[in-house]
Amino acid sequence: MGKLLWNPSQERIDKANITKFINFVNSKFGLSIDAYDGLYDWSVAEIADFWAAVWEFTQIKAYGHYNRVVDDLGKFPGARWFIGAKLNFAENLLRFRDNQAAFIFRGETQKRARMTYAELYDSVVQLVTSLRKMGIGSGDRIAAYMPNLIETAVAMLATTSTGAIWSSCATDLGAHAVLDRLAQIEPRVLLTVDGYFYKGKAFDSLANVSEIVKGLPSLEKVIVVRYRGGDADISHIPNAIYYEDFVAHPRQREIDFARLPFDHPAFIMFSSGTTGQPKCLVQSGGGVLINHLKELVLHTDLRREDTIFYITTCSWMMWNWLLSSLAVGATIVLYDGNPAYPDSSAMWRLAQDEKITILGTSASYINFIKSQGLAPGRAFDLSPLREISQTGSALSPEGFEYVYKAIKPDLHFNSISGGTDINGCFAQGSPTLPVYAGELQRAALGMKTKCYDEKGKPVLDRMGELVCEAPSPSMPLCLWNDPDNHRYLETYFSVYPHTWRHGDYIMIHRDTRGITFFGRSDAVLKPSGVRIGTAEIYNEVEKLEEIADSLAIGQEWKGDQRVILFVKLAEGHHLTESLKNKIKTLLRENTSPRHVPARIMAAPDIPYTLNMKKVEMAVTNLINGRPVLNRDALINPESLDYYESIRDELNRE
Repeated sequence: MGKLLWNPSQERIDKANITKFINFVNSKFGLSIDAYDGLYDWSVAEIADFWAAVWEFTQIKAYGHYNRVVDDLGKFPGARWFIGAKLNFAENLLRFRDNQAAFIFRGETQKRARMTYAELYDSVVQLVTSLRKMGIGSGDRIAAYMPNLIETAVAMLATTSTGAIWSSCATDLGAHAVLDRLAQIEPRVLLTVDGYFYKGKAFDSLANVSEIVKGLPSLEKVIVVRYRGGDADISHIPNAIYYEDFVAHPRQREIDFARLPFDHPAFIMFSSGTTGQPKCLVQSGGGVLINHLKELVLHTDLRREDTIFYITTCSWMMWNWLLSSLAVGATIVLYDGNPAYPDSSAMWRLAQDEKITILGTSASYINFIKSQGLAPGRAFDLSPLREISQTGSALSPEGFEYVYKAIKPDLHFNSISGGTDINGCFAQGSPTLPVYAGELQRAALGMKTKCYDEKGKPVLDRMGELVCEAPSPSMPLCLWNDPDNHRYLETYFSVYPHTWRHGDYIMIHRDTRGITFFGRSDAVLKPSGVRIGTAEIYNEVEKLEEIADSLAIGQEWKGDQRVILFVKLAEGHHLTESLKNKIKTLLRENTSPRHVPARIMAAPDIPYTLNMKKVEMAVTNLINGRPVLNRDALINPESLDYYESIRDELNRE
């Protein structure tokens, strides 16, 4: 059991949405559930009843009632959900039309914009009218190469209003990486921008746009949002038009939402692409909607009066997740730019100014501000803040403790984990449960999450593979251009038949029922055949003030594997023999001799994906003489140059 960091008050428990949901379920089904664990056990034993209850409790708007919740839970993959119901994803997000703020936009330029729910509806009407005028409809693909702007959100809502399918990439991706993704899905429309801001500098994105457009012969229209300022020439981009000109015509007063089956595609999401061309994950509007509402309403405890913010870009699934907050009627803060600009306190100043109640971020960001010695709780008024949500990669127990010491002692630290694959989570939290250092509070409701050992047997208090033994609504319908489901089955179901293997290495604790994550299972280290999760090393090494970040990989060595540890040093520190010995002693005493690396080397930077996950496999491949198939999937691909430069040195010792 980790260290107990927080216990919710009885008042918080009583006010929580999940407490209201338990009362609703008890009344509807004649049960006597009294807490989360009883609710979870029921949710995975009576899966159809659980999802039916979520549908009713979150008041999903639909045309007509469904005939069956699910056709066959034994079809995994392939189960069909809410058969017979017709709905529209965007209509559920646009159910409010009043003067409460739907969006507050903040950018590095200090530009602030506000859009009410009424104004949002009108903006979506405007764009829907123009898209329908050019014949956009069910099944067409609309893509974005955009910063995190209000216009990006409006375009997603307009797309899904018509029954078209939405995909998005942030402007921090290079043209090649964008084409790796968008060329596969052949969009008819591209929404883009004239430039963006990062670390206080303005960047022209039109050269990239021009290259992207050349690689997408399917495009019929390129809609350019003015953001950078000025009047850039877009005449060299075929079929390009400025956003305000595209929507400048009479429009309808109401949106005629496309009425679609529950499993009609709404999103094509992209895998990280670090091991090859990104997979295109086709996800249903109904499935994403009901799963996001479960996570936002029950796990996140989101309410209409909340102001919610996630540090994200539109390349990451957390952007999609954040925008589903519209269905609850909350106010969403959108931020574009570097979260550490103009200084490392920028996001906490934003949280204070906008009175944010739920703030979302990544483990890497928490580690960054911890390494900077920030104490946001002392420097800023964070009294409205009642929850921090954290995802992206595993956070150490010390990271958990830092949140409560330096940010706020009385808040729900909701560490969550799942994937782009399901546009949601396998493990989440609840405001009614205690928080223990280093543990995600529980398996997510309705997700039959288990930990399997090497023989495919469920285990507790032992490390193993994260699996899910039953289908859920937001799992992908298919992969794009995978007609026989070969890649889909190979990716998720080839190890354990009829059981989803997610690729994370975890432990489920018997005493707390909490879950500790140890990193990606494809990056598990196996010196002398003993399995070691990389997060076990990071959790210890990154305690040291001398270390800003670290990366552990396995190098094939003399018929076995040896562990190489790369450390990114904090400013003003050097990798001396004394520090190396300090690291080895720490790992030997706090983990095991197997965790002690054979080599420790100073690296200028640690590679990360666009979703802020460390990329052990790219470095592993480089050191072991294998190609890195997609550098453009990294947020900092130049970081790989160092590892490539030291490969020969490591291999000739």
